[in-house]
Amino acid sequence: MSSIKHVVYAVIQFLREQSQRDVYTSDEHESLEVALQCLETVFKISTEDVQFAAPYTLEEVFSQTHLKKDDSTPAESPSSAPAAIEKAEQLKDEGNNYMKEQNYEAALDCYSQAVELDPNNAVYYCNRAAAHSQLSRHNDAITDCEKAISIDAKYSKAYGRMGRALAATNKYKEAIGSYQKALDLDPENESYKTYLKIAEQKVRQVPSPMSAGWGFDMASLMNNPAFVSMAASLMQDPQVQQLMSGMMSNAGGGPAAGVGGLTDLSSLIQAGQQFAQQIQQQNPELIQQLRNQVRSRSFSGTTEEHS
Repeated sequence: MSSIKHVVYAVIQFLREQSQRDVYTSDEHESLEVALQCLETVFKISTEDVQFAAPYTLEEVFSQTHLKKDDSTPAESPSSAPAAIEKAEQLKDEGNNYMKEQNYEAALDCYSQAVELDPNNAVYYCNRAAAHSQLSRHNDAITDCEKAISIDAKYSKAYGRMGRALAATNKYKEAIGSYQKALDLDPENESYKTYLKIAEQKVRQVPSPMSAGWGFDMASLMNNPAFVSMAASLMQDPQVQQLMSGMMSNAGGGPAAGVGGLTDLSSLIQAGQQFAQQIQQQNPELIQQLRNQVRSRSFSGTTEEHS
């Protein structure tokens, strides 16, 4: 999006200059203002966003290109121009520094500009993939890794980063293939070995009966001293004892079944809600801990070296 804003800014700058000239009628001036407002609204940019300004105006760029064409001089490709390559490397280094500072949006912008200047450099795509991953844009990371691999099929880091992006989207089988390819190219890389083992474990992993349907590990919860203490305290509450007695009587078909017992699903749900409310009142910190456990992801971002 940053590259587009550079282009749009140049167009806005050109239209703004034209709107200040006296060669147009009032209707034409109004049309120019409408065009400016439309561009600024759609792309959320204005002439005040000077960070998107290019070293040359739109007219200058057009004139230079047109003159080269008239002189039958082939325009030099940005990917082959020494100045462009040097600038791209500078942007890559800036992006790496931003990554170390955890300023991932700024890093992404630098890598994107480097890609524009030298679109045949696999490193820029691979580094941008790392920035995408840190921003949880894993599908974009996969796309950039695929592009890097299409440029350099022996780029082990691209396979490794694609493996991590695939794992982050729970595509563990595909991730295993990427890690294995990365290890084929870089057999001594301990990180790839570790990530490969994790992905293989995820594929083999069978959901625990205690955790199925809950979203968290009930077995671990029962070993939590805070939860055990809280549960013991709750069991002394007469209301909780009555609820549990009703549940047990219903389960065993005892005398309480159908008479004050929990005879249907709605009653069971109601009892569960009451129990949860009492837990929330007694230990809200533990409830928050359980929520965080449910929301936690299998793969967390880690610091890594960039090319």
